[in-house]
Amino acid sequence: MKIVSSTIEDVRKNGDKAVNKYTKIFDGEKIKSFKVSRKEIEEAYKNIDKKTLETIKLAAVNIERFAKEQYKQFKNFEYKKDEVILGQKIIPIEKVGVYIPGGSYPLLSTALMCIIPAKIAGVKNIIACSPKIKPEVIVAAHFAGASSIYKIGGVQAIAAMAYGTKTIPKVNKIVGPGNIYVTQAKKKIYGDCGIDFLAGPSEIMIIADAWANPVFIAADLLAQAEHDFNAELVFVTDSLKLIREVKKELKTQLNNITTKNIAKQSLKNLKIIKVKKLEDTIKIANEFAPEHLELQIKNPKRFLNKLKNYGSLFLGGYSAVAFGDYCSGTNHVLPTGKAAKYTGGLSVKDFIKIQTYQYITKTGAKKLCKITANLASVEGLNAHSKSAILRLN
Repeated sequence: MKIVSSTIEDVRKNGDKAVNKYTKIFDGEKIKSFKVSRKEIEEAYKNIDKKTLETIKLAAVNIERFAKEQYKQFKNFEYKKDEVILGQKIIPIEKVGVYIPGGSYPLLSTALMCIIPAKIAGVKNIIACSPKIKPEVIVAAHFAGASSIYKIGGVQAIAAMAYGTKTIPKVNKIVGPGNIYVTQAKKKIYGDCGIDFLAGPSEIMIIADAWANPVFIAADLLAQAEHDFNAELVFVTDSLKLIREVKKELKTQLNNITTKNIAKQSLKNLKIIKVKKLEDTIKIANEFAPEHLELQIKNPKRFLNKLKNYGSLFLGGYSAVAFGDYCSGTNHVLPTGKAAKYTGGLSVKDFIKIQTYQYITKTGAKKLCKITANLASVEGLNAHSKSAILRLN
């Protein structure tokens, strides 16, 4: 936090000069121009293979479709009763900053997940920042609808978007995951700028019964294990046989992935919980509130309404978390560290404001002023009471 605080303060005071300084220190890059130019965007499209471009487009279609369905749930309305008109307006946030991690892995999928819902919500100005930016990330961010893309990351990117510099515009809200420094930076600037939530290391809980396929379970545990040395992995089952089979599969599959070193370290965090009855897993899952929750059980929908706390839920053996991470359509920016007890994942709602209005006639005011005056008197707020009574007189 000491490093984060001093970096943010420097960027706040010295703008682009400080951003450049920390980009050189942390990323080993000296950048003349932070913004990705139109020419660089065109070159990025040329420098990625056709298969990658087609994949980006297909994933974007699914993410956009789901975001549009989400947006339909938010509506403007107005109603009138007793000469009082009350209404609600759905207004998009004006400027949003999107952070796209780019250190160990260029997460072009995060560009799609964060930018597309913002675009569907109606955000006009979407700023994307990513360190050591790869052509694939540039293409994904541009195709998703970013207004401008900047090749900076880390604490300096968060600070620049929160306070603005000569080059980088100040935004109203910042979304997207990052490492521990990025997360602490978002925490530090919150209040001066909005944020989505604070995300920690990846989490997965898999609930399985004897019906489940141990190959799928092991594969899904490893998929999250490769994210981070500190990934949290939990496997809950009522079958001792399945536990033995999954352990065997983990050893076999671990040797066949290129991220073996990270995954092997993460597997040390694996918690295997044996329960007497499968129903006992509901309480465990609701308490743990995992980022990803898989139900690899027979008839998984029977638990659907009993599970309350999770970032995203995956029902059945074929519903791999990896599908949600990339292209099924739901968002992969999800709450961790039990935050699923009070919030869900990133969605269209993170890019809109639900704002109310009222229009009250003289007749309507007469019906409300006594109630207002009485409540204000009980609270001891005399000016409130008088403000209402003046309308009555």
